[in-house]
Amino acid sequence: MILPAVRDPRMVTIRRGGTLTDDDHQLLARWAATCAERVLALFEDERPDDPRPREAIEAARAWARGELPMMQARAVGGHAMGAARPLRGAARFAAYAAGQAACVGHVAEHDLGAAAYAIKAIRATHPDDPGAGRAERDWQRDQLPPPVRQLVLEDQARRDDICWSAFAD
Repeated sequence: MILPAVRDPRMVTIRRGGTLTDDDHQLLARWAATCAERVLALFEDERPDDPRPREAIEAARAWARGELPMMQARAVGGHAMGAARPLRGAARFAAYAAGQAACVGHVAEHDLGAAAYAIKAIRATHPDDPGAGRAERDWQRDQLPPPVRQLVLEDQARRDDICWSAFAD
């Protein structure tokens, strides 16, 4: 579970009573898609004929461009998570990352789900390298768009315990 019991109003859109602008919400979706895409090959190497995680990453981006309704993007994300369920290890985490990215349009806080699952995928690929997850986290942070960088970093610190300590320093 990557969603907090108490929502941060900065991660809730203005129309739902929070302070998150549409532009920043779209930036979060694009960033989540970037995080998920980086580990997508870990899924596709195991299941090359299953397009669902790749479709979820594209759905996240299509939603951010205003080309796909949120409910459709969320449904595609659910299909990617369905692709993850029978798997184990890095492939499973990579598919979950893609599914989480597609759900950012529905709930912005899924951005950390995409990032955390991508880190878990890297950790599963390199179980004897404790620095691999940190390196992935640092790469992800380097991809953060400046307008949402501080928001995401503060959210990572706030929710790290429910995100498998993926963002700990």
